[in-house]
Amino acid sequence: MKNDMSYLKEMPIAVLGGGAVGKTVAADCKLAGREVRLYSRSEKSIAGLEKSGILLDGVQHSLYGFERSGKAYMDVVSTDMEKVVKGAGLIIISIPAHGHEHYLKTLVPLLEDGQVIHVFTDNYASLLLRRYMREMGCNKKVIVGGWGSAPYGTRIEKIGGYMMPHVGAKYRAITLRGACQPMTDIDDFLESAKYLPAMDAITQGDGPVAGDTMLDIGFSNVNPVIHVPASILGVSSMENWSSVYGNEPDSYSMYSHGLCPSIARVQYQFYQEEKAIADAIGVKVPKYEYEMFFSRRTILTQEYMGLDENGKDNVVFPLDKPCNEGNVGPNTIDHRYFTEDIPVGCKIYHDLGVKFGVSTPIIDCMIILGGAMHEKNFFTDTKYDLDYLGIGHMSKEELLKYLYTGEYTE
Repeated sequence: MKNDMSYLKEMPIAVLGGGAVGKTVAADCKLAGREVRLYSRSEKSIAGLEKSGILLDGVQHSLYGFERSGKAYMDVVSTDMEKVVKGAGLIIISIPAHGHEHYLKTLVPLLEDGQVIHVFTDNYASLLLRRYMREMGCNKKVIVGGWGSAPYGTRIEKIGGYMMPHVGAKYRAITLRGACQPMTDIDDFLESAKYLPAMDAITQGDGPVAGDTMLDIGFSNVNPVIHVPASILGVSSMENWSSVYGNEPDSYSMYSHGLCPSIARVQYQFYQEEKAIADAIGVKVPKYEYEMFFSRRTILTQEYMGLDENGKDNVVFPLDKPCNEGNVGPNTIDHRYFTEDIPVGCKIYHDLGVKFGVSTPIIDCMIILGGAMHEKNFFTDTKYDLDYLGIGHMSKEELLKYLYTGEYTE
């Protein structure tokens, strides 16, 4: 039964994370007329924002043309999380996965009844937050959920490595797949998105889609299947981009310059392994057709340009033609396309495959090659495994019961 979530409309929005998505969410919500507070544990990432504000602009491509731009001044900018989340209704978490533990453990003692947490991109943060709430004895009545992607493709402008108070959105999603932990809260979680202005292009577009548990949202995260094969198999183009090919530094785009038909075939097989794991567990995942991978934006295009009446992409960027639609990056293997999407995204897929008897040779190859490039073993040199998420000991039946109802088996 859906509850009235309209109380969120008049409450402050707390944004945790001073990166591109966090700053874009904060600016977007403020420009929509809400009280917005921005937190980062890094003083450097938010330095001077009280005076400068955040400029949000960019082409903001989307099927329905939703756009919101301008200079936004936050009501609070702080490295004190308590000051930011106290009395807030919506709490937005938008940080790389490796920062989740610190942020979530800091957040748990500060939670208040009635708060709704949205994570962009979830990357198993919802499972981690519920784990920390159990371990820290927090019984606050909050809704915890996350999304398979962010509402934007966005970047911070940098000049000589200095982060400018300026974010440019390349596109705005018109649909996102989200879920909550447990799924008994899904109606309220989706309803709460109506009071989050960062979701306006979605709620006024094709709308949010209810995923099938937080594991579905892990599989719905397109970053591992898109970023990892394209970045690993296209690494020579990236590393030679300026020094050998003579291009402008920082102009390399994995989408524009790294993709090719051979990589698209690997991405599709990677996706088939994800799908096989989900089938073995008994959860649904998004459906992508083979040809959808053969585009310079791959399966990401439908997030902001949608599908036609036949379920095909409205827009295709052919692989045999130049295209500047994609954001730039990565410029080094020390980039989240490697350092997050492999030891977090790929590694959890591997572990789920092992647990539920599904072979994952393509995913495993990505983990091996990415580790070799970093001179690490990403099977072992990562804290991300099923025990870390609090679900490693569960049978399939116990796991599904936990995901759907919240009933946790010790």
